[in-house]
Amino acid sequence: VQLQASGGGLVQAGGSLRLSCAVSGRTFSRDTVAWFRQVPGNERNFVAAIKWSRHTYYADSVKGRFTISRDNAKSTVFLEMNNLTPEDTAVYTCAASSSVIQSEIASQRAYGSWGLGTLVTVSS
Repeated sequence: VQLQASGGGLVQAGGSLRLSCAVSGRTFSRDTVAWFRQVPGNERNFVAAIKWSRHTYYADSVKGRFTISRDNAKSTVFLEMNNLTPEDTAVYTCAASSSVIQSEIASQRAYGSWGLGTLVTVSS
C-alpha cells in the first residue's frame, strides 16, 4: 500500500494550491481518504475527508475555502485550497481506510495507511 502526496509549495496569502494523493496497492474505490496537516511541534489535525460515496467532511477552519474530491479511475484524491492564509502553513499528509464510521472521520486512529507529507508554505 502506498500513498503519495504532492502539490505543495510556496504561495502568497490569498493564493491557491491543489494537492494530490495518489493511492496504490488497495481497493481505492471503497476507501475513505483524508487529509491531515501538522505544523512542526504541534499535533496533527484533520483537514478534510471523502468517503467512497463522495460524501465530504471538512474541519471548520477550512470550510468554504478547501474542496476535497476524488477520481476513482486514477486512484487519486485532490485537495483544492483557495484563499490560503499563513495559518494554513503545514505539512499536509493523506491517509486511507477501507472502513471509517462517521464519528471517527476526523480521528487519526481511524486510518491505517499513511503517506509522506507535502509542505505548504503561505507567506503573508
